[in-house]
Amino acid sequence: MTEPAIRTWQPVVAAAATAFAAGVLGALVTDLGPWYYHLRKPSWQPPDWLFGPAWTLIFALAAGSGILGWRTAPNRATQIWVVTLFMFNIVLNITWSGLFFRLQRPDWALIEVVFLWSSIAALIWSLWPRSRNASLLLVPYLVWVTFASILNLAIVQLNAPFGGH
Repeated sequence: MTEPAIRTWQPVVAAAATAFAAGVLGALVTDLGPWYYHLRKPSWQPPDWLFGPAWTLIFALAAGSGILGWRTAPNRATQIWVVTLFMFNIVLNITWSGLFFRLQRPDWALIEVVFLWSSIAALIWSLWPRSRNASLLLVPYLVWVTFASILNLAIVQLNAPFGGH
């Protein structure tokens, strides 16, 4: 492969690997054990099997957004900024799962989801001037996290208090 061809594929490989790693890490901290199954959940919660395909699609769209954001960045500093925003978002995404499932603290996850949602909005806003398509690819993610936030709130309301209080 020629040097320009390699440079063309580098962001694709990096985005795919990062999305895959984020999915794996998120799955590792998501424990659907007895604690989760004993939670009271609203009647409108989607079935558990839907969450895996939804997150797979969201991570694929986010990877596509990252590739477009990288390619349309006018310089190296902007590329680094795009990667930093995506990485911060991934950390927040995994942190939410860890708080909700691993630490069994939906109440803390409800606070953290505000930061997760804000990081998605910041990505959409920051990518918009250079690539509307990159921004639009993140809209399903924002919608899903909005829905998940409402679901998180309902679970807190139905099950609080948490943490032995």
